[in-house]
Amino acid sequence: MSQQDNDAADLEKLGYAQELLREMGAFSNFALSFSIISILTGGVVLYGHGLKYGGPFVMTVGWPLVTLATLAVAASLAELASAYPTAGALYHWSALFGGAGWGFLTAWLNTIGQFAITAGIDYGLAEFLAPALGWPADRVHVLPLCAAILFSHAVLNHVGVRVVARLNTVSAWYHVAGVLVLVVAVLLFAPKRPVSFLLERTTIAPRGYFFGFALGLLQAQWTFTGYDASAHVTEETVDPRRNAPKGIITAVLASGVAGYVMLLAITLAIRDLPAAVAADNPFIFVLRDALGGRLGGALIWVCIVAMWFCGLSSVTSSSRMLFAFARDGGTPAPKALASVSKRWQSPHVAVWVSAVGALAVAAWADALAAMTALSTIALYASYAAPILLGWLARREGRWRTRGPWNLGKWSSLVNAIAIGWVVIVMVLFVLPPNQLAGYTFAGCLALLALYWFGWMKKRFAGPNLTLD
Repeated sequence: MSQQDNDAADLEKLGYAQELLREMGAFSNFALSFSIISILTGGVVLYGHGLKYGGPFVMTVGWPLVTLATLAVAASLAELASAYPTAGALYHWSALFGGAGWGFLTAWLNTIGQFAITAGIDYGLAEFLAPALGWPADRVHVLPLCAAILFSHAVLNHVGVRVVARLNTVSAWYHVAGVLVLVVAVLLFAPKRPVSFLLERTTIAPRGYFFGFALGLLQAQWTFTGYDASAHVTEETVDPRRNAPKGIITAVLASGVAGYVMLLAITLAIRDLPAAVAADNPFIFVLRDALGGRLGGALIWVCIVAMWFCGLSSVTSSSRMLFAFARDGGTPAPKALASVSKRWQSPHVAVWVSAVGALAVAAWADALAAMTALSTIALYASYAAPILLGWLARREGRWRTRGPWNLGKWSSLVNAIAIGWVVIVMVLFVLPPNQLAGYTFAGCLALLALYWFGWMKKRFAGPNLTLD
């Protein structure tokens, strides 16, 4: 019996038939999460946000701080992915440990976060692409560009399951090469500040530097989202009990190291800090100012291609979450959303709904910061729920069977650090100027409560999984 046959039998024991194409290896699984984290997207798109609120100091101290805290969250999720490798991932785990209501809440939080993160990625890409094409970077031009980019991602995810898997691998190597090219170009050709410049502090925050530094952490924290993608595609991954946890952890760790090197190099190339802070797009300003229009412009195109790869992977992850939730009857029109194209073996309806949902978020938000803040708090809330519920289930003796990848005696400590960090993140990123994200998140919670107690509580039984 082949490994794929063993994996299909394992999935059947968990309550589901093998419907999706299972061809992803360990590297492809890692590549998906690495591409969605995409340091050439998050670290670049929100570079100006970090610089304006925390200055060089937030790059130097904030990035490694967020990396370490995120590793605790990632390790906690990796342990769960090893134990229960299904496409429902976070939603299945919450339902297992806390019941159908917790599963329902987690699924919708993750779905909202997935829509918002895809919107942030592709809207941010459109904001870079517009000036590169010689167009104004205003909403009149950026929003249609965002729609066109989303369309390209949906088409490929619909008809090109194998192509998308290969592109994820290409994307991972492209990101590594892109960071190397960017760093080498800056180190060789840009004038550089002394290392002490990395501790420079500046902020536009009205409440002093500490508050500004905290707000500036959004740059790193939004970058470190989406690594749950490795868990969402476990039904398409060979030997997922081992490969999915490794994909989650290595994606966060590799992104943390590579992103830190890139940010330090770019920050040392800032020639005029006040001018960079005041620029409409500080990242573009720094590159063009330090390297000239031709080389700086070429490196911006390197980032643009990476952002396109990132958005493609994000639609893949989002559609798998929606497909799995619909398969268990948790969404409107569940049969349509859970359908799989016989020709392409892709969850085609879920793919298009994911793209349309992202476009709706992009049209709703006044600014990129609102999209990124909403995606961060919604996704991290969906990460915290199964971690907390799994911790409680383990303490109560209800969860006894671990997967081959687990934290052993360190589980409780790592889980506690992860949950504590999520609480900090959720408080930070609903404060001004991100109050729109906070109001929207609160409104979503209120609507979900009405939907659950008014309609779904008696109709939704949860996934076909048991702790045994």
